[in-house]
Amino acid sequence: MTRLKSKDITKMNSEEKMKKIEELRFELVKSKGNATKGSAKSKEIKKTIARILTLSKENKNSKVENHK
Repeated sequence: MTRLKSKDITKMNSEEKMKKIEELRFELVKSKGNATKGSAKSKEIKKTIARILTLSKENKNSKVENHK
């Protein structure tokens, strides 16, 4: 799994982001089953999911503020 950068995430549309989150969550479940507690891979997956969700919310908030 490669680390997604914020500029790559902002280029994605909302459908691609949701698909990526689903893939990452599935990968997280697999990595938790295979590894010991607190593995580096699961930590990185969690960070990537959080990054996608955070940037999605920021984009929604900026669009709402621009329309006011």
